[in-house]
Amino acid sequence: MNGVLDHYWIRNATWLAMNPFLHFLVLLFVGFKSTDSQSMVETLPGYDGALPFKLETGYIGVGENDEVQLFYYFIESENDPARDPLLLWLIGGPGCSALSAFFYEIGPLAFDFENFDGSLPSLVLNPYSWTKVASIIFLDYPVGAGFSYSNTTTGYSSSDTNSTQHNYTFLRKWLLAHPEFIKNRLYVSGDSYGGKIVPMLALQIAKGNEAGLEPIMSLKGYIVGNPVTYEDHDSNEQIPYAHRMALISDKQFEMMLIALPFNEVQCTKFVNQVQILDLICKEIPTLPEGGSRRFVPSLVDDRIGFLSLSSQNEPPCHSHKYVTSYVWANDETVREALHIREGMVPYWTRCNVSVTYEKDIESVVEYHQNLSDRGFQALVYSGDHDMSVPYIATLKWIRKLNVSVNEEWRAWTVDGQVAGYTELYKSKIKEAYLMFATIKARGRAYSTRIQAKRVFGNVKKMVISLPTLKSLSSSFL
Repeated sequence: MNGVLDHYWIRNATWLAMNPFLHFLVLLFVGFKSTDSQSMVETLPGYDGALPFKLETGYIGVGENDEVQLFYYFIESENDPARDPLLLWLIGGPGCSALSAFFYEIGPLAFDFENFDGSLPSLVLNPYSWTKVASIIFLDYPVGAGFSYSNTTTGYSSSDTNSTQHNYTFLRKWLLAHPEFIKNRLYVSGDSYGGKIVPMLALQIAKGNEAGLEPIMSLKGYIVGNPVTYEDHDSNEQIPYAHRMALISDKQFEMMLIALPFNEVQCTKFVNQVQILDLICKEIPTLPEGGSRRFVPSLVDDRIGFLSLSSQNEPPCHSHKYVTSYVWANDETVREALHIREGMVPYWTRCNVSVTYEKDIESVVEYHQNLSDRGFQALVYSGDHDMSVPYIATLKWIRKLNVSVNEEWRAWTVDGQVAGYTELYKSKIKEAYLMFATIKARGRAYSTRIQAKRVFGNVKKMVISLPTLKSLSSSFL
């Protein structure tokens, strides 16, 4: 791409994202590829030396005539890829990029934010990456998220139903291209809104296996974190949760019970709902004098245009760290290293709020029930400081399933310290278990290394065998 076009993309990225027809004309102008592709990535800009793990990126076509090209990042397990489980990770949004989970949650690398000066950020290893115990496919879905794109304007329309179908087609084609992983234990996984799509996809895989569709996948269960399940009911628990956490007074809570709807926003407007311990971030962090100036989307709301970075004198709050992903993912050397198709996604955003998406499935509680009845295992975890999808909302739908408590509520530990609380449920129909676990002091994202370690500790304990009746510390994956 020449300098004029490059300047054009940067200035008009948001407008292009909101005008898919214009984007389609641009695709015709620069040309595009529609075939599936996969490439090994041995080095990444920002990381010193060769990557100490195997990273593959690529596109797989789905939908009518493969018009939708879904981009993915695949990391082989750093332990025993031939025997370790395979996870497909679906992030939330809908419309957020898998890079967010890769760098800020469970992936093998993280940004060195403390030394970030506005230029290309440095990358450091994440000692609590889930790739220590599993191979993971991070998928940019639905179309329009991350580096995924469509060759047609109509292809940009998504919904719960068709994104589930796209993800199923993607996984079938990916496994056929990687037959060495077909026999690995498979777990569909994700968080937030991805936690809604996970049971839908898992059930589709189960039905596909029953119908004999190749490849027959070794689906064992699924993992969801702070999962959106039934949005109206999830939000109904926000006020009781706020009361439990002393965010509203007894009087305010009683008023709400008597005279709903009450303006709950006024009571909690200074609370970050996805992590109630975090500050509300009103301004993007700025750079030290002399630092590079870049235009990045506002981190308060991705829908706000572009803000210029200047000088910084105050400590940033958690979401300010997202600025590093914009700088990194929009660097030309990074795109070349990741084998991003030129011109398809002119400007990467962490969460694309302009995706055309229909939430056509109101509740996925029945999907969870169906999977339990079929004998699939489940791990459901909740950060106990997430008010957006409160843990009490998650517990409410779990306890409506046809399950019984197999092991009562108790603490679970990492390095001898309480990391959260857990309860084990058993299907009344099959030898299937659902493990619920809270993550102490965690919101939607991992705002500290301690919280990341707690989540990893929970997963690591679960990587050898299925839960037994005797011990919650026995393994899951």
